[in-house]
Amino acid sequence: MAAALQPVPAMPLALQNISLKHLGTEIQNTMYNIRGNKQTQGTGHRPPGEDSPLSEEPQREEQPSPPDLSAPGKDPADSLKPTPKSSLTANLIQKAKRQSNTFPLFTEGLTRNRTAQEKVLALEQQVLMLTKELKAQKELVKILHKALEAAQQEKRVSSAYLAAAEDKDRLELVRHKVRQIAELGRRVEALEQERESLVQAASLREQEVQELRQHVQLLMDKNEAKQQVICKLSEKVTQDFMHPPCQPPAPPDAADSDLLSQQEKMEHLKDDMEAYQTQNRFLNSEIHQVTKIWRKVAEKEKALLMKCAYLQAKNCQVESKYLAGLRRLQEAMGVEAGECSELLRQLIQEALQWEASEASADSVVLSPISEYDEYGFLTVPNYEVEDLRLLAKIQVLEVHSHHLLAHEAVEQPLRERWAALGELAPSPEIKQLLRAGVPREHRPRVWKWLVRLRVQHLQGPGRYQELLSRGQACKHPAARQIELDLNRTFPSNKHFTYPASSFPDRLHRVLLAFSWQNPAIGYCQGLNRLAAIALLVLDEEESAFWCLVAIVETIMPADYYSKTLLASQVDQRVLQDLLSEKLPKLMAHLGQRRVDLSFITFNWLLVVFADSLISNILLQVWDAFLYEGTKVVFRYALAIFKYNEEEILKLQDGLEIYQYLRFFTKTICDSRKLMNIAFNDMNPFPKKQLRQLRMAHRERLEAELHELEQLKAKYLETRAAQGPAVPEGCTSEDEGEAEP
Repeated sequence: MAAALQPVPAMPLALQNISLKHLGTEIQNTMYNIRGNKQTQGTGHRPPGEDSPLSEEPQREEQPSPPDLSAPGKDPADSLKPTPKSSLTANLIQKAKRQSNTFPLFTEGLTRNRTAQEKVLALEQQVLMLTKELKAQKELVKILHKALEAAQQEKRVSSAYLAAAEDKDRLELVRHKVRQIAELGRRVEALEQERESLVQAASLREQEVQELRQHVQLLMDKNEAKQQVICKLSEKVTQDFMHPPCQPPAPPDAADSDLLSQQEKMEHLKDDMEAYQTQNRFLNSEIHQVTKIWRKVAEKEKALLMKCAYLQAKNCQVESKYLAGLRRLQEAMGVEAGECSELLRQLIQEALQWEASEASADSVVLSPISEYDEYGFLTVPNYEVEDLRLLAKIQVLEVHSHHLLAHEAVEQPLRERWAALGELAPSPEIKQLLRAGVPREHRPRVWKWLVRLRVQHLQGPGRYQELLSRGQACKHPAARQIELDLNRTFPSNKHFTYPASSFPDRLHRVLLAFSWQNPAIGYCQGLNRLAAIALLVLDEEESAFWCLVAIVETIMPADYYSKTLLASQVDQRVLQDLLSEKLPKLMAHLGQRRVDLSFITFNWLLVVFADSLISNILLQVWDAFLYEGTKVVFRYALAIFKYNEEEILKLQDGLEIYQYLRFFTKTICDSRKLMNIAFNDMNPFPKKQLRQLRMAHRERLEAELHELEQLKAKYLETRAAQGPAVPEGCTSEDEGEAEP
């Protein structure tokens, strides 16, 4: 409103008395006044009182009659209509010619008239600029009025919602918000239709350009034919001029004729070269114009796509807020029966249903939320509890909103940097790029390179096929456990749940080959999820097998997947120390409520967050994990607690904290924020400190396990010395069997 309330810029003094309503008439009258002044100054060398009748006569003829303002019922606009600019310029030129004919000897008057014409043209341009500025100011005032009305309407709606005394009125306001969401959806559809129309218009423009090119080609052909005719006629005229009919030319000899023919050929070639050069310049200019048109259309389409993506992101945010409002309203109403609660339940069910139109994907930038993500995971898991499904839907909308808003600003430059990389080699730049995440189209190639760095000393030609052959010849003891765990591998992923999918069989072969590769471990629960993630990304059995080998044998510490899980228990104690150092307030809060985080974090470290984070954040963690090692796992574990620290501190009951910790990792939707916490807020994080903590806790744990083994052996010796004692009044199993 500040821009609308500012005073209109003052017009120049020469234009203060000009009316924009009768623009042409005012300019014409101003021109007459200027011309009269100039002519008066031009005749200043005459004696005073001497007037030129010849100069006065054209002025009398050209002077327009003023409008009769005293006549009733007549408007000055009707009596004196503005003339168009083109006719005004033509009149000026005709009058200048008339004056030049009247005064053929006075050239100074013509010069003055030309100066007056230039001034009039300058005044016309200035009036046009002021008209455009006035129009822009009016449009700005209209936009500000609309924005003010929208803000006032929103304020009235919020006041009505707060002032509503009954739930029925609030539900009516909620329905109004639903209608607004539908209106936003229709706007997005309208913008998409506009984009399609622009694409069609661009195609039509391309067709028009093709037609113009064909037309230009035809004109060039005609021009070439005409040039040939002109050349022939020129030659004939030259011959007639050089050899008149009255003097018959002497017959030239053979050498002269050859020379003349060569010269003619050279002239023809020069003419052809000039014609081709002209044609080339013309075509180059046409190509340049077409390229400019294409670039403008491409830029406009890109701007529309960005605008549609922004609107989709805002729509997702509005929908997530709507779902959150429904959830809070449901919690406030409780289990009260009635029409309102039934209506609320129906609204929640409608919000959780997937529309058929959402399953279609038009493009990468504007793809709607689909049922499965790009790696086959359910975007909204089928939780049995309706409240959890509602929270999952809210989280999906937030993730999609962050993805759309960050696509142009973050993801597109990252894709360009990855595409510009040539041969991969360890470097600080690669480290930073891996922490930021690898685009999906580059991830298989990058992971294969990372795995090869880890296991190149273990790989051999035909090693994987050899292990598979060994598994077919002899059944491994862990084969039964592997088959049981196959059905429990990612039940929310369509690749492992569809009966016709080949992923379960491929995963089975990878796990069997690893059990023969590392007999000391064989198989441990959790390896199935590690191998499944590698198989989903790499899509090759042998590559997934070597990725599993790299994680278990080179990245993770020894005994991490052994029967005792010794190294896994050590890392849980290390994580407790790091949490106490980095997040002391949170650990004090959990310690007062006697919350043991190892029940939650043990699985995080064992399977590298495979069951905890959503797929896009999970794979971003794995990108850095395969390059930097287990330190990345600790960084992200600390970052997850830091990300949700405020929400955990709000909970005061230990049971509520455990229930929240079960699914709170699924509520993380901003991968950039989580990465920034992990690699910036958690610094310093020296690897030497991690190694020292592991050594200290390993010694303590081994001492505790040794003490437990001694207690167990002592207990067994005591039981063996006492013998199988039977209390009085009880019958042993042998005596019971002896009775008839």
